[in-house]
Amino acid sequence: MKQGLTWLGTMLLVAACSTPSDGGETITVVATTTVWGDVLANVVGDEAEVVVLMPIGADAHDFQLSSRQAALLTTADLVVANGLLLEEGMQDALTAAAADGANILELGPSLDPIRSCDGCGVYDGSTVTRTEGFDPHVWMDPIRVARSAGLIAERLREVRPEMNWQEQADTYAAMLQAADLEIQEALSVVPPEQRKLVTNHEALGYFADRYGFEVVGSVIPGGTTLAQPSSAELAALVATMREEGVTVIFAETIDGTALAEAVASELGEEATVVELFTESLGAPGSGADTVVGMLVTNAHLIADALAG
Repeated sequence: MKQGLTWLGTMLLVAACSTPSDGGETITVVATTTVWGDVLANVVGDEAEVVVLMPIGADAHDFQLSSRQAALLTTADLVVANGLLLEEGMQDALTAAAADGANILELGPSLDPIRSCDGCGVYDGSTVTRTEGFDPHVWMDPIRVARSAGLIAERLREVRPEMNWQEQADTYAAMLQAADLEIQEALSVVPPEQRKLVTNHEALGYFADRYGFEVVGSVIPGGTTLAQPSSAELAALVATMREEGVTVIFAETIDGTALAEAVASELGEEATVVELFTESLGAPGSGADTVVGMLVTNAHLIADALAG
């Protein structure tokens, strides 16, 4: 059974520790984002206390840690981060914690990251490095998430070697593989010529790569929400959408839709804006409050928008 998560977003919550099944002391594991918090909770089950630094709905690119959260990085038994500069607002804290000996596992670099531009950085394989040039949104591909469960289990064996972390990781990986098949089925209604995506920012590259879509443009240029598009870039996006025959813009629940709505208004009444769950899980009852639910829900939203 998956243990409830402890959230350290706008305030610090202290959860009561339970005794793990082996009778040993409960370990504390930390995830930077809600996405990796859910993955981590599925791998550890009742054998660890899971703490998530960001609250639901937070933008991973600009979220900054409180002093108490930063201190937790060095006292936790394991910290799971995305890396690839996703956690831009807490990068200095992660780097400092790593220098102090914190046990930090960056998952993104080990999940075959997609290069987002040419000549803008080369990943050197080190931990908590300021690497540019790779798309950080690796969790948008369920098969990569399934692989991440094994990476977490492997690192947990170093913390508590007597535990069989791999069994729970394998169970969770099977759930993600089943979700992948469900996503393929949901998307089968979208004809090849309509598999073109315009996004709020470049967050769907792994989704597109996995399921045979093409990202033809984004409202905010690049893989971060912190960039600001110029009027010329927005005009160019409108022109691209007209040329490609695209009338749907996929925005995000973490960000306002004003820019996307502005682009849509330039295209005319046939253009629509559809919100997806990307940087954060959804609230309970949203259908996207787990990673599996988020990925499947997004797939249905995309299929409904493009096949309708």
